[in-house]
Amino acid sequence: QVQLVESGGGLVRAGGSLRLSCAASGRFFSINAMGWYRQVPGKQRELVADGRSRGSTNYADSVKGRCTISRDNAKNTVYLQMNSLIPEDTAVYYCNAVATPVAGGYEYSYWGQGTQVTVSS
Repeated sequence: QVQLVESGGGLVRAGGSLRLSCAASGRFFSINAMGWYRQVPGKQRELVADGRSRGSTNYADSVKGRCTISRDNAKNTVYLQMNSLIPEDTAVYYCNAVATPVAGGYEYSYWGQGTQVTVSS
């Protein structure tokens, strides 16, 4: 079982920055990918950024150049540095991890509880 705990959300003015953190804990064989998604009421959850264990990353077009995803494998933690925030970034941000269980087999996707990011104009 993998548990994900997000932190770092809050209220920030347009143009400001936030750094979201997500720490993974529990028992797993490996975490193969970690990423960030966000969701606005009435809209489907969408990818913000993610990265595979070998280092490949991808970003939503709307955040390219403004956000950077990074990972501390020793701490099983993934970060999302968000700069030049705009009101459209307002959403609940969810951490996601794709991990292989200790028992082996196929990888599974896990989600955190979410952290609110509100950007005021």
